[in-house]
Amino acid sequence: MRMQQLSVFMENREGRLGEVIGVLKKNDINMLSLSLADSSDYGVLRLLVDKPEVAKDALKAAGFSAKLTEVTCIKVGNKVGALNEVLEKLCEQHINIDYMYALATDSTDASIVIKTADMDKVEEIIK
Repeated sequence: MRMQQLSVFMENREGRLGEVIGVLKKNDINMLSLSLADSSDYGVLRLLVDKPEVAKDALKAAGFSAKLTEVTCIKVGNKVGALNEVLEKLCEQHINIDYMYALATDSTDASIVIKTADMDKVEEIIK
């Protein structure tokens, strides 16, 4: 399933993440997923939220650099080798993964978020 992912670029300094999350709370936006990657000076916060356009606009109004990107969210069984099966299928079709993150919160399912240059092909392969 395709989703709009919110990417927020922010300074890597104390309290900055809390400011972003505060803006979301103030605007009644629910976070579904969060991934934070950092360098020494800046970080990229990637979020799946229930109201992506509202979140982007609210963060921009608060002075943050934010943009929306399409990603694919894949639900797989939470079992040994499930991710490997997905990656093998993508590799067979020469799909390069720009980035991904995943989470399993129970013993039955896991969710994988993938960003590639060819989202249509990914969805076709996964079906």
